Order: sequence, then C-alpha cells, then structure tokens
Amino acid sequence: MSSYTPKNILITGAAGFIACHVANRLIRSYPDYKIVVLDKLDYCSNLKNLRPSQSSPNFKFVKGDIASADLVNYLLITESIDTIMHFAAQTHVDNSFGNSFEFTKNNIYGTHVLLEACKVTGQIRRFIHVSTDEVYGETDEDAVVGNHEASQLLPTNPYSATKAGAEMLVMAYGRSYGLPVITTRGNNVYGPNQFPEKLIPKFILLAMRGKPLPIHGDGSNVRSYLYCEDVAEAFEVILHRGEVGHVYNIGTKKERRVIDVATDVCKLFSMDPDASIKFVENRPFNDQRYFLDDEKLKILGWSERTTWEEGLRKTMEWYTSNPDWWGDVSGALLPHPRMLMMPGGIERHFEEADNENAASSEFSNTQSKMVVPPTKSVSSPRKPSFKFLIYGRTGWIGGLLGQLCEKQGITFEYGKGRLENRASLIADIQNVKPTHVFNAAGVTGRPNVDWCESHKAETIRANVAGTLTLADVCREHGLLMMNFATGCIFEYDAAHPLGSGIGFKEEDTPNFTGSFYSKTKAMVEELLKEFDNVCTLRVRMPISSDLNNPRNFITKISRYSKVVDIPNSMTVLDELLPISIEMAKRNLKGIYNFTNPGVVSHNEILEMYKNYMDPEFKWANFTLEEQAKVIVAPRSNNEMDASKLKKEFPELLHIKDSLIKYVFEPNKKTNYSA
Repeated sequence: MSSYTPKNILITGAAGFIACHVANRLIRSYPDYKIVVLDKLDYCSNLKNLRPSQSSPNFKFVKGDIASADLVNYLLITESIDTIMHFAAQTHVDNSFGNSFEFTKNNIYGTHVLLEACKVTGQIRRFIHVSTDEVYGETDEDAVVGNHEASQLLPTNPYSATKAGAEMLVMAYGRSYGLPVITTRGNNVYGPNQFPEKLIPKFILLAMRGKPLPIHGDGSNVRSYLYCEDVAEAFEVILHRGEVGHVYNIGTKKERRVIDVATDVCKLFSMDPDASIKFVENRPFNDQRYFLDDEKLKILGWSERTTWEEGLRKTMEWYTSNPDWWGDVSGALLPHPRMLMMPGGIERHFEEADNENAASSEFSNTQSKMVVPPTKSVSSPRKPSFKFLIYGRTGWIGGLLGQLCEKQGITFEYGKGRLENRASLIADIQNVKPTHVFNAAGVTGRPNVDWCESHKAETIRANVAGTLTLADVCREHGLLMMNFATGCIFEYDAAHPLGSGIGFKEEDTPNFTGSFYSKTKAMVEELLKEFDNVCTLRVRMPISSDLNNPRNFITKISRYSKVVDIPNSMTVLDELLPISIEMAKRNLKGIYNFTNPGVVSHNEILEMYKNYMDPEFKWANFTLEEQAKVIVAPRSNNEMDASKLKKEFPELLHIKDSLIKYVFEPNKKTNYSA
C-alpha cells in the first residue's frame, strides 16, 4: 500500500458542503499542510462553512472560478501547489434539467482548465477528482452486488453526464500526460452545512417550519446516505493511501427509500407522516436506485462510523441551532427548485452580521441570492446583507464609493459625525449598524496640498486625530475599517532609484517629509499598525474616467501650462475602488499599496490624452527645480510595489493598460487605435 504526504493542497469548492468538511478536517489535523481554498461563492457556498479554519495559519481562501485559466495557473505557481482535491461542481439534478449548459461549463470545462494547468505547470503529485455514484446510472432493483469501480458508466441525467464527461478528461490526462490522478465516486452525503436544496436538509427545514415534506413520485426511489464526517475521513484516507490511476467508490450498503427518510424526519419532530408527507410530480427521469461496491476503499482502511440514526440526529440538531445559516432559502424549499447558478451568485463572508448585534459577532449570516420560478416567472435576486458606513461624502473617493454601492446593490449610509468627535461616531454606528466602515475622509488641501502648510492644526485634527478616533471606535464595535491613505509618503532614493523597477513595499519606512500633508499621513499610518481591525489602502495620484473632475490627476496636468515628466505609480479608481469593496467583503487587513502595477510618466499620460482626446493638444515640461519655484511644498515621486495586491487580485491591470481600458477608451474622441 502506497503512502503519500502532500505539502500544499488546493481544494476547489471548499466553501460548499462536502469539501468544507474535508478542508476543515485537514487544516485541523495536519498543521504542516498548507490548504488553499478556491471557491467562486456560488449560491450553495457559504464562507461560514470554513469558520473553524478562519484563524488557522495554514489556511488561505481565494475567491475565484476554476474556469479562469490565468487564476488557476497563478495559484498553482505562486502557492507551490503539489496536490489538488477537486470538489467544485454544480451538483443538483433538478437544476441540471433546467440549465444543463451551466453544468457543462462548470463540471466539464472547469475540470479541463484544472487539468491543463496541471499539465503546463508540471508540479502536481496528486490530482483527486471528486465524481458521483450517479455516473453508473440506475442499479437494478434486485441487484445484490453494487457497481464496482470498473463498471460501465451509464449516466441518465445532464448532471451525471457532465460528471462522467469530466471523468473521461481526467482519465485521458492521466494516460496521455502521466498526471497522477485518482477519481472518487460517492453515495449521497448529508450532515451540517448542506444547502437545503438537497433532500435531508430540505426536509428538516420544512419540518422546522411545520410545512409538508414534498416527495417526488411515490417515494420508492432508494438511496444510500453517508454522514459528512465519515466522507471527510474517506478523502483523508484516499489522499494519503490512494493509488494513482485508481477509482474509489465511497459508499454504504445501508439503503433507504426516500419515503423512509421523510418518515424518519417526521419522527424526529413528532409529526404525523401521513399528514406531513406530500407527493409531487416526479423529475423528468429519476433513477430508482444507486448501489455501490465499497470493498476497495475498505481495503485502504476506511469504514463507515456514523449510524443513520446518530447522523440524522446530529444533522437535525445543527439545523435547529443554525436556522438562518443560509438566510432566506424559501426558494430552495420548493418541490422543484431552480437556483441561480452564476459566479458570485451569493456571497457570504466570515464577518457578516448574524443579527442586529453584528458588532459582537465573530461570524454571521446573510440572505440568499437566488432566482426561483414558482411558475414561469422569475423573482429578483436578493442582495447580500452587507451594510457600509462611509465617511467622506463630499470627497471624491467617498462619493464614488456611494455610487458603486448603489450600482452593486449594497446598502450604505454616509456618516454624519465628524471624525474627531468620538460620541458622534458611536452614534453613527449605533444608528446604522454597519458590517464595515470606509474612511475616505481627511484633508488633502484645496486646491492642493500646499493648503496644509498653512493649516497644520486642521490637518492634524482630521488626518491624525480623526482617523485614529474612528479606528478605535470601530475596534470597540468589532468592525473592520477600510482606510484610504496615500502613497505620497515615499520618494525615489538609493535603494529605490528612478527607473529601476524597484518599488517601495508595504513594510518599508516612509522617507518623504517634504510636505506637511505627507508627514501627517505617514504618522497616522504608523500608529494604525497598532489596530488589528484596519485595512490601509495607499492611493497615489488618483485617476478616473471622469475627465471633467478637477481632482482627477489627468484633468489637473492637462490644464497646467507646464508639467514635470517623472514616472510614478498611480491609482485608476474605476478599477481599484470596486476592488476595495471586495477587500472589505474578504475582511482583508493590514497595509496595501493601492496602485496599479508599474509606473507611468506625465508625458506618457499626456501623449495618450493627445492620441485619444485631442490631436492638437500640446504641453511643455519643466524641471523639478523650476517646479519648486511655483509650489509651496515639494511633491512626492515614487514607484510602489503592487505585488501584494496583485497576488490577491491577479486580474489587476498594469497602469498603462488600465488607463487605456478604463479612462481613454471610454472617453475617446479620435480615431486612434492603440
């Protein structure tokens, strides 16, 4: 029997049901293994499922789609992944009858992307593909021996057909390219954390609400059920002892009719089965029986531990203790649900509000986002239960944040209190009950930072005292504060020379003291390091697609008679402000250089302006020495290393590409083509 020890494991779909139990088990039992979870947070995923692992140093969550080849390749390389456990899939048969193309996209194409990435990177030592017993098709009612791993695959519905198709790709990559693949085919799984479109949690939640339990057809269909922790142990065994190139059934010979399951749930809730069970129209095709031969896995040392009675009781206790885990699931409880199957269809995050006392909650609940046609009409998706409190309403970034929240359907309010007034901040938080706080307030000076040189007390009050007060109030209320800071606290030096491509990193000590504004921003940033509830975003020379806004860096320099020509890191707000909202949802903390990767000079920007906006545009340059004669305080020039942000958001564009995509192309007034 072979033995395998992984180092860095990528688990796909681990915010979902089965994989979350596998991930939590491995993270808990093997602290030397690094576990990276990739999940797009579809409707049946919930980050709270990974709550036991949140604080573990060997755990990392990445929101993303397995169908994104760039993201998958990036993760395999940057995280040094040697093992993949591929759970991510669309799995609900009812959905596959209504939207089979989505199953093809997720289950076949997504698997293909993963396999190709493994082939290209050449570093994977195990690829465990999670399939289903349904690929075997229907088992004869009188069969006494279950389907073994070499049995013919005869899928009968779109879901199982896509899983069989994915298996063929896995097998082909194993044979053609030598990928070390293992495939599992499992019976039905039940237990805590399962989205209630599936039979057992649906029956339990309906029973909790005193509603009838719908059964497709006559309820004679037979299924085998395994408790989730037993299944997680099976994957632990297969990971460490499974033979490359083999298939393993994960099953049980203890079968139950659907009507028997409904009767057992009724008994748990002291309900009369005859009065509580309702027979409804059957599926277009509903396999009568799945039956597996599980001897091969038992030889590896695994066996089922949890009895049906114990497992069902534990499951019932979990759902009765966590009735709002999934939010509004009324659509899923219909006899034939059709859930919204889109990337990001629902986002549930570690620190959303469980109740109105969200500030004291470690984890929380949100409402479902789903489309459920009770007839032929489609209801509107529900919105995730984030609520942002934003300071800086009259500021440029604060105003744009409000617009973004409206566009994304995120509830928000602007703070009414002044940052230096602690009581007013507390009143805001008590009245609004936010899940996150954004601080885009502060003093930059009008028309520029030279104002701060003659208004030092006001600058300190807003930029230092006010920001610290807000951070402390947020800390007391258990809230994350997203703090918009500045990168104008650095200037090119011997270790970071102009044109070298060596940027200042988040941990570098500020070295620019030319302006009082920059001094206050560097001071408060250093003090904020003492707060563990702050995410500091260093913005530089912000740019947006609104070329009429006088605060826009492009608008400014296009109106100057002369400009310097120095490469700098900059922030394209159209691209980065939505990322700041995503960072809040992910509850990221610490300092981030909040700029696009790379640098761009004044002349390069104005050349783009000329090409895209005004072919007759002209400008002149002057030196720093000449500039110094017309400004009060020196200006910061630097390159910032955006690799930390880029690692979190691989899709982040280089500054020049971002300028073209978000600023110049939407505003183009010429026939210029890059």
